[in-house]
Amino acid sequence: MTDYKKIPEYKDLDSIQFYEEIVPRQQPVVIRNFCAHWPLVNAAKISAQELATYLLRFYSGKKASILLGHPDIKGRFFYTDDMEGLNYIKGEERLDLFLGRLLHFMHKEIYPAISIQNVLLSDVLPGLVNENRSDFFSDVEPRLWLGNKASISTHYDGSDNLACVVAGRRRFTLFAPEQVGNLYPGSLNFTPAGAPVSLVNLHAPDFDRYPLFKTALDNAWSTELYPGDAIFIPMLWWHHVDSLEKVNGLMNYWWNGSAAKNGIIPTPLDSLNIAIMAMRNLSPAQRKAWRAMFDHYLFKEGVDPVSYIPEHCLHVLGDISHQTEREMKDYFIEKLKQ
Repeated sequence: MTDYKKIPEYKDLDSIQFYEEIVPRQQPVVIRNFCAHWPLVNAAKISAQELATYLLRFYSGKKASILLGHPDIKGRFFYTDDMEGLNYIKGEERLDLFLGRLLHFMHKEIYPAISIQNVLLSDVLPGLVNENRSDFFSDVEPRLWLGNKASISTHYDGSDNLACVVAGRRRFTLFAPEQVGNLYPGSLNFTPAGAPVSLVNLHAPDFDRYPLFKTALDNAWSTELYPGDAIFIPMLWWHHVDSLEKVNGLMNYWWNGSAAKNGIIPTPLDSLNIAIMAMRNLSPAQRKAWRAMFDHYLFKEGVDPVSYIPEHCLHVLGDISHQTEREMKDYFIEKLKQ
């Protein structure tokens, strides 16, 4: 069994400490009992039926996105063996019907993997957030995720993320951004759930095919969360998530990134795709030269150009108006169309 690093834990953490100390460090932390006072969590602790009853008090009648996988996938939503497609189907379903299926499968030995994902509470469960609120996120709308036992492949988010377990247990295994080369990430554009995923099965790694994954495991972090616990996962930290019970629920907050309200367009991932297309035919020496340019202007390794260029000449390197930003984006979009 892998001897994972332990993620630092907090029990009493206020929003000021969170935003001024924790978030700037961009290191994961666990916050025990973060949302233990929520009625949603208390309902789930009573029973799965009580959880469903509580949720349906707020149900608007709208459908939500659902994933359905054959029992043979053993809860691992992933590619097909030939990587030509996905090993599950995706559709939409009413929340009340989904919860009925979830409760029904609790009593089965063999059952499909089902998950309802990324539910916007204001749309599907208006009023739920009013009874289950965090003063950490007054302006961020949370998302709800429900399902049975499942294994979500190692992936990253383009925003900072606070994930709150509201039902069941979840095991999180995390890898720092610099482990990307050891994780063997797959396609940027054809993915099981939107973000690129590691092609390595965490629970049955093929070290002959993916030998560098051993290094990733040597540097992995892990924790198990219970109802009421939360975990802060910084932007671009890779995370594998195991839902360990027949009924699991999670509510999360994304902010400060591409998944945030009014997130920047193009996103950093869009920019990565554009850079790959623009530089794919350059020689190794030319790519190395451009790396130096990116390091100087974007990552600001060494002398910060803002420190020696007159302010009125900074343009995109400095503060620009929303109008100028919009005009520049429109210009590049038009260039891409040509």
